[in-house]
Amino acid sequence: MPYPVEPMLAVPGELPLDRDMYGLEVKWDGIRALAHIEDGVRVTGRHGVEYTRRYPEISEFMSRFGVKHAIIDGEVVALDPKGRPSFIRLQHRMHLTDPEPAMLKRYPVTYMPFDLLYLDGMPLFDLPYSDRRALLDELDVGAPPYFPGDSDLLSATYEQGLEGVVAKRLDTPYRPGTRSPWWVKVKNLSTREVVIGGWKPGKGRRSGGIGSLVMGVFTDAGLTYVGHVGTGFTDAVLDDLHETLRPLEVARSPFCNEVPWRNRWVRPDLVGEVAYTMWTDEQRLRHPVWRGLRPDKLPSEVTP
Repeated sequence: MPYPVEPMLAVPGELPLDRDMYGLEVKWDGIRALAHIEDGVRVTGRHGVEYTRRYPEISEFMSRFGVKHAIIDGEVVALDPKGRPSFIRLQHRMHLTDPEPAMLKRYPVTYMPFDLLYLDGMPLFDLPYSDRRALLDELDVGAPPYFPGDSDLLSATYEQGLEGVVAKRLDTPYRPGTRSPWWVKVKNLSTREVVIGGWKPGKGRRSGGIGSLVMGVFTDAGLTYVGHVGTGFTDAVLDDLHETLRPLEVARSPFCNEVPWRNRWVRPDLVGEVAYTMWTDEQRLRHPVWRGLRPDKLPSEVTP
């Protein structure tokens, strides 16, 4: 069964003006995964990363429904006690290839299907989104509903503490590996990926470890400094980051522009995610808060 290596991606933006042409889905705060169902279930992430053993809950979940041959697109999330996706909880699972039973029990993940790409020998990429969703709903695999484009879903997600919505044009096909304006992600809270290029040593309680991370994005000039992030960490997260960054240390700054303060430098191999209040005209992040590493992202993808 042929299958796409990479999922279709959304662009950031505002709710479209012609909202009657769109369907709205909740934007789940997790990571993308494709479930390939044929003689069992195989799960892959962006760029074809193998997720089958990392998230065995997906295979167990999808095997319940009697689907024989399909590719389903969706999001892996870890729910908090109130049933809301928690990226912090998901962090505990993202680096475990073969999680122990205790971790599966303590930090279970849930799969949220939202698109159908292949069914019983037929590729569905050229079908309109509305038709693909209708077929997905007929499979009855627990896909969360989508709502009319003129509904008040965005306000509802804000009130529930969710990340936002994705507006998907009803009459458009699925284009694997592209970031398409047919899908628009509208967030209640501004978040973005950053590349880690170094860290500032801590003081006081953080003495001997990381005080803050040095962040950058790739521009035409190279890796460009956009700020430090020193909040949003637990002590355990800082200890794990210290161990992760230590083998990546280099003697010189990887940034093409000047970075304030004395820092320890690392190869820009790791991508993280931060929440922030403003992206300034000087290309600086205001009040960034750390959310976690994004091993599903490539540094070269992190641009302004």
